[in-house]
Amino acid sequence: ACSGTDAPALALTLVQEQLEKRGKGDLFLHDHVFSCEKEAFKQAYLARNFDSVLYPDIVKLTDDPPKDVYGRQVPLPAHNLFVAGTSCKNFSALRSRKMIDIEEMGCSGETFLAACELLFKEKPKYAIFENVDKAPWNKMSEYITGRVKLSTVGDNDKIKKTQTAGAMKGKSDHLVFIRKDGQIVVENVPAQYGVRCGAVVSGYAKDGSATTHKFKWPGKESTCTLDKLISHNGVDKKTATLVLESDVVYCTKWRKVDTKKFGLPQTRQRVYMFVWQPDDGNFDDDLGDYWNTIVEYLQSPVRHSLESFILSNDHDIIRVFREALNGPPGRVTNRAVNQAPDFWEGRTQAGDLKHNKIARERLGIEDRSRSQTQWRPFGEMQIPPHYWLEYFKCQNQRELDMVDILHSSAARDAECHDSNFASFFWNISQNVSKEKHRGAVSGVAGCISPGGEFFLPHTGRPLLGCEKLLLQGIPYFRLLLGNETEVQLGDMAGNAMSLSVVNATMMAAMMCKQLRRDHIASANTDIMGTLKDINTTKKKPSLKSDSVAKFEGETTDTETLFAELSKLSNEAAESSIKCTCETSGKTSSSENFLRCRNCSMSCCRDCVHTKQGYQVSSHDINEHILTNEVHAHEKFETKLRSIMPANLILSRDGVDEIAAIGKDKHRVAGLSEFMFSLHRMKRERNKWVVVYYAREGGIGEAVGEFKITIGEVESRSQAATILGVQGELTSFFPAKKDPLIYGRIRPCARLRLLEGESKMTWLVKETESTTSLSIVGSGTTPSFRVQVGLTDEAAEAMVKNSKDAQAKSFNAASKRGEERRWLYAKNWKEWPEEVTIEDGMMDDCDVNLGGKYVRVGCLHTFNQNACWIRRRTDSALELYFLIKPDVSRNGPASAIISSSSCHDDVCSIIATLPWQWQPCDALEEKFHHVKVAVCHWSPLKKLKCLVPKTNLSVDAPKEDDSAILIKMNGISEHDMDDICCRDDESGSRNKVVLKVHSGSKAQQTVRRYNVLCVAPFLQHAAEKGLKYDLEPNASWIQMNHPSNVYFGCCNDTIPPRPQEHWTYDEEREEWVRSSEMEASRQYCLALQKAPQCFDFIADRKEGSLTVTCNPQVAAHRAAFALIEGRGDMMERDVSVEYRLLSSSNQADPVLNRFRLHNCQNLPETSVTLKGQFDLYERQKKAVTKMLEVENRKVSFQEIEMFEAPMPGKTGWSLNAKASRATQLRGGVIADAIGAGKTVISIAIILKGIADARSKRGEPRKSSATLVVVPPALISQWRDEIKKFTDELPNVLCIYDDSSFYDITVTMMLEADVVICPVDLLEAKKYMTRVTRVATGSTRDIDIPKVPTSTGQIEKTGAKGVWIPATSQDPYGGANNSNNQKRRNEAARFTYLYHQHINAIRQKSFDGDEKGIPLEYFEYERVFVDEIHECLCTTKDELSEAKKNSNDDTGFHKEKNRRAGREFLGITTKNPSQRPLVFRKAIFGLTATPLLDSTNRVIELANLMGNAYIITLSSHWRELERESCRNIFLDNLLEPKQSREIRKNIYAKCQDYLDLACCKNKNEEDMEGIVLVEKTSKIRMSEEEGEDYKRSQSGISPESKGFGIAPEDFDPTAGHDVSKFLKQNARLASRGEMLVKLCKQILSEKGNERTKIVVFADGRIGAGRVAAEFLNNEVGLGCTFFDKDTAVEEKNKMLSWYQYADVTEEDKKRPRVLVLEFAHAAGLNLQAECSNMILFTPLYIGDGGTTSDPIADASTELQAIGRVFRPGQAKSKVNFYRIHVEGPNGEECLDGKLIRRNTDKETIEMAVNADD
Repeated sequence: ACSGTDAPALALTLVQEQLEKRGKGDLFLHDHVFSCEKEAFKQAYLARNFDSVLYPDIVKLTDDPPKDVYGRQVPLPAHNLFVAGTSCKNFSALRSRKMIDIEEMGCSGETFLAACELLFKEKPKYAIFENVDKAPWNKMSEYITGRVKLSTVGDNDKIKKTQTAGAMKGKSDHLVFIRKDGQIVVENVPAQYGVRCGAVVSGYAKDGSATTHKFKWPGKESTCTLDKLISHNGVDKKTATLVLESDVVYCTKWRKVDTKKFGLPQTRQRVYMFVWQPDDGNFDDDLGDYWNTIVEYLQSPVRHSLESFILSNDHDIIRVFREALNGPPGRVTNRAVNQAPDFWEGRTQAGDLKHNKIARERLGIEDRSRSQTQWRPFGEMQIPPHYWLEYFKCQNQRELDMVDILHSSAARDAECHDSNFASFFWNISQNVSKEKHRGAVSGVAGCISPGGEFFLPHTGRPLLGCEKLLLQGIPYFRLLLGNETEVQLGDMAGNAMSLSVVNATMMAAMMCKQLRRDHIASANTDIMGTLKDINTTKKKPSLKSDSVAKFEGETTDTETLFAELSKLSNEAAESSIKCTCETSGKTSSSENFLRCRNCSMSCCRDCVHTKQGYQVSSHDINEHILTNEVHAHEKFETKLRSIMPANLILSRDGVDEIAAIGKDKHRVAGLSEFMFSLHRMKRERNKWVVVYYAREGGIGEAVGEFKITIGEVESRSQAATILGVQGELTSFFPAKKDPLIYGRIRPCARLRLLEGESKMTWLVKETESTTSLSIVGSGTTPSFRVQVGLTDEAAEAMVKNSKDAQAKSFNAASKRGEERRWLYAKNWKEWPEEVTIEDGMMDDCDVNLGGKYVRVGCLHTFNQNACWIRRRTDSALELYFLIKPDVSRNGPASAIISSSSCHDDVCSIIATLPWQWQPCDALEEKFHHVKVAVCHWSPLKKLKCLVPKTNLSVDAPKEDDSAILIKMNGISEHDMDDICCRDDESGSRNKVVLKVHSGSKAQQTVRRYNVLCVAPFLQHAAEKGLKYDLEPNASWIQMNHPSNVYFGCCNDTIPPRPQEHWTYDEEREEWVRSSEMEASRQYCLALQKAPQCFDFIADRKEGSLTVTCNPQVAAHRAAFALIEGRGDMMERDVSVEYRLLSSSNQADPVLNRFRLHNCQNLPETSVTLKGQFDLYERQKKAVTKMLEVENRKVSFQEIEMFEAPMPGKTGWSLNAKASRATQLRGGVIADAIGAGKTVISIAIILKGIADARSKRGEPRKSSATLVVVPPALISQWRDEIKKFTDELPNVLCIYDDSSFYDITVTMMLEADVVICPVDLLEAKKYMTRVTRVATGSTRDIDIPKVPTSTGQIEKTGAKGVWIPATSQDPYGGANNSNNQKRRNEAARFTYLYHQHINAIRQKSFDGDEKGIPLEYFEYERVFVDEIHECLCTTKDELSEAKKNSNDDTGFHKEKNRRAGREFLGITTKNPSQRPLVFRKAIFGLTATPLLDSTNRVIELANLMGNAYIITLSSHWRELERESCRNIFLDNLLEPKQSREIRKNIYAKCQDYLDLACCKNKNEEDMEGIVLVEKTSKIRMSEEEGEDYKRSQSGISPESKGFGIAPEDFDPTAGHDVSKFLKQNARLASRGEMLVKLCKQILSEKGNERTKIVVFADGRIGAGRVAAEFLNNEVGLGCTFFDKDTAVEEKNKMLSWYQYADVTEEDKKRPRVLVLEFAHAAGLNLQAECSNMILFTPLYIGDGGTTSDPIADASTELQAIGRVFRPGQAKSKVNFYRIHVEGPNGEECLDGKLIRRNTDKETIEMAVNADD
């Protein structure tokens, strides 16, 4: 239940596998029969990976029968072990202020009680429950057992004590009973009892007795408390147990466990409870003690540290993550970071700042020391060159400062560590006061939580979702993952059970009965003793094949191979990684690279910026150029792969020679029996690495590694670079067999062949010797601790600690000579500038270490910034004096002398100093003589690396048309059995089609295939052996439609999804969405039978494995997405191409922001206007462009792609591209504000009016152009038409539903222009009209209600998708529990609305009939003014906005853009089915198109031209109305997006913008007119300041302050940002400044009669507040209207400020118009107004990450454009911003929002101008 990742099922599968490997497969058989999960993306994951029944909600599991995720009724399968990891959200310690109890029915209580209900109904023999330690376990046990031990009742109230306001408040504290039908029934349950209300009391049991005694009811009492009941019956509360009736007896036992005690490097404390039915019904059954003992016995220490669970940086998962941070999501988040003022300023002090300041003071760190990040306000930072720059651009100043503090804290420890090189695990989503810089156990991660943002400083990057899964023991590489976001993967990991832990509890549950029998039969008194005896006497089964049998065939030597690799070393170095931005597979776009002459640090020019870049000032930089052609890595990788053999073996006599050293000190004996298989090729800094692994049984754990390096074989200064090839042999047996070695194991043998040399020699590491060196320092430089900002307080704290809290441990360490692990040296602040080794000649070492070593100043590239270099001479090798870290921190760092500048080049280490030695010792004479350990390498005479010749061969047809892609021949019978056993258990079939696409068994087969076939297949492809070209620029292969069905129409490949229907449930009085049960069942079966793009066929008889490729399957899927839902017969126009791709060759998509271009190169189209009016040149060109679109002369190639990855690790995928040539049917006029978009539109109408009139006719064809506008623009559009032409006399204006009373069908058909409001569906009674005309019904249930909110948030930034938004709400509000309810509401409206439209269109009406809805008619064309407003998801739709404008706790519902989106049919892909139908074209008008993401371009193209852009079928808008079932299916069936697909999405978006949109500026119109922006500051009073802080609802008292920003509010935690915004608007000081500004403007000479526009945010009631301030000022006043003002009246009032005063009445009107943003869009106010005032800066959102700065900036720009536009009578337009500061000048909300909304890049994104 609450399955999530279903770790229990994975665990049992792994157990089964291991037993099968040991020939004990029949010993343990299990069947995973059902899973249960509510989240759709987790449901899809479960469906992909498991074959069990999948249910959607644990709360509905006991329905009779329950429905599965497909909508089928499937009875719950029989089971004997039920595992339930119920929600821990409400019990968690992280929610200490919000912990709620079981009965309060939060998600924790609801899921637990549902699990109990299933337990009692299904009665499984055993169950296991998991939750956090803080859960009320006593109480949970009482619910399950029905037995309440009265003496422990007080122990159950830990949650009650912490809750602030819960459901139990006000209830009685007594357990109360009533008499009902002769039984005692529970009536009231206080929080401390685990009893269900309504439960029947069986009686009570005395301590140690199984007998239940009946209670006697006290007299005639109607109710009775427990105290009275036990007193009346003389029961001893200390020894009695209350027993409740149940038809099944359960016992429980629970224990606290920690994940790190079960082999995983994670500190995660949880409690597991074992639930069982005792055989004899004995409540006191002791089986739980045996379970507990086994769980304890199964504990296993951590063998592998955190580093072993971290993915390589070039993993594709990481590459995708970095691509997103470099793309639009990262840019959106970075913009917010760049607008943040100084976090450290007390004037803008945020609640988090005190934690950082206190931490620095307590730890002894300088107040402004920022050695790691050098952060400054407004996004400035300089970070270490190994940090991911794109990631840190998304981090705020608190997080950056936290990294600095934690880095200094690591250095502060007496055992100093540099976090750049030692492993640390920091949760930067927490405050620094809650996060320790190191855990209690080195190399062990902290607890993985769903919302934790974990940073690994030594890797310079965050911990990603798949790595979190690994730390939970969940092997993500065995799983089929879809398009889960990083936040979703983190959620899955954080909520998962640790696999090894839950496995131990389940194994214990299965074995505890047998242990009890064995224990009873033994003489032991201790259960653990019995268990140990059993496991020492019974022989453990071994693997059927611990190794590959000794190779007896032919071999070839590798000397020729290494010689060839040596020649490639320069090419390898040039194509290697040169900058951190390249570490994930990307190649820098820059050809200029910087490299340090001393430390070889390198980075590209693009990553070095003064605002945000890498720290390079400490380095001696040399610039060099690498052309893209030389630096490209793809060609070199292909060349390398064609050379490298699939397998290697080591000569037996050579391995024996190594084993003879020190009685096999390296533990290599037996490695010659293993075959080393190619594992991977990796591009690293200045080199390439090829890794071979020897594995147990061929696919088990690695027992040895052979690593080949090509390129720079040692890291050295630029003057001493050496190129060549090097091989290193490492045995892993020391980590597997006693005595175990923990941490990194060093190579035991190596070979090296330098470029230009011919002799290659194997060397083996001998036993180290010791000698004494004289190491003398001179000069002084700052120590590492000083460089990171540590002060004397840090050193003094160490001394104090050794005397106080840790005195006992310190004294013991002193006796062992380990004082230096506790205290600083006296001269800790100084390190020598130079180090001299006087006599460096050592016995048995041919390297003289003597000479002068000079410290270099390179920061962050050497551990502890410690490097002294002895420069190269003709007679001496260049040497480096370094400090080598212990990466896992299992021990202190040690100084070394090496021939390499990189401490990781362990084969280059010559001498190692004792760990006690510190660089400052070189300045103290008493420490000058140092004993060092000297490394020795001696030549090996017999060791050879050989290439085995095997029977395996690869075959691939080059020319034929068969489905065969590639084939492996010569597979042994043993391997064939191994690969077929899961699909042919009997072994009787010759040909077996392997199941490799889904399910746990499929992944086992794929793993075996990977080991056997992948390396040879890749080598064959590298040698151009495939019939397909894998190069990224390879040609597409054209496909012909199958003879029997068009592409996209195959129901076998794409089974039709069962339709969902709405029916009205009279009983529940609500609409219900459902699908037919049998159809759901058939659909599920059809999905399972659907053909796949790749099939794997094993042939036992011929010993082969064939991979076939079926391009038709991919073609059907691509074509289906392109044509589905877009109209009949479209499939005939579709053409399909395909090709085979390699993921390693796919380039990263270009992620530049979208641009709109002007019409400069187009011819002019003249249109005759009224009188002297004429179009400008640019307007004529815009008319040309739009007429080309309208006349279907603009072609657009629609495409959709489907990519199917081939199972396994080849990285190949089949990519099909369906395309359709079409002509655009619409576009966007995005000219600048005031550039004349309206007159361009009128010109287009005029140009085609004669044609339009000729086409009108009954029943539906109107000659009108429909103009859809914001309500306030209706009259303005009418007036503009009259102004520019007399040729359009029939203009109908529809303000609201009342306008339809006088409009006949004939009037609509004969109209030239119809103007209506975009939110017409919101108009009172309009939907009633639509329903009545369609159905004749006026019933309320038949009338669609426009949804008040959206069912899905549009996430444009990285936070909430790629990076957790907050620790409490990782999704940033996007995963709201109410989303599905809102989706149902939206779906219901769309369904009914479209049903009604279709019904109306089937009718015919007389010409004189009135009141026919607009949706009935067909128009010549449609214009949508301010189209961007319909595309944006406003943030008031994302909260449950209060509809009552007088409600001070919520926002005003001033405008519902959702109505506009429904009116335009934003998710309807077929334009003929949309509410508004046109014949020619549809055009959008906007000056700020807000094209900041592909999502918005995709839906803009769909609306404005019916253009399909790739991925429209899976566009996020679909989620606004999807059912749970369909969201699950979308997640399940949607293919993963590759770089190839993402590249095409971006390219096609820009294609549409180039073809369909134009953006011309109007410089000539604005010549001589300037905009003067002024900020008027005023300070609030002290009293206002207190009110301002009090309004910060939800912010903790200690955090409230003037520095609080909307982002600090967490809407998921109940924070209410609206109160804060409202209070900010109603500040008296703000009103004072408003009045002052208005008076000041009106007092200026010549301005006495001018008109002023005040813009305000109606959503927070700011318009009404501003109006009150003005109206309360005598002689001033204002005009103001709100949502209740009729549309026609609004238009009339607006006209007062558009035209000159003529009458006396005009002159008496107020000079000030208060205009809310919702009413401002598109207005022309320039004729009479030249002064504007922004009352409050605009913020639309609910706090957290819910705001959209681009949309807010766009709205402000639109407001300015109402006055600052062509036609402005004055030469100067003044725009005033009111900026309220704190009482003492503190920056408050205004300052933050003004900076955000005026940010240059944000404004650029809002307008998308080409320049």
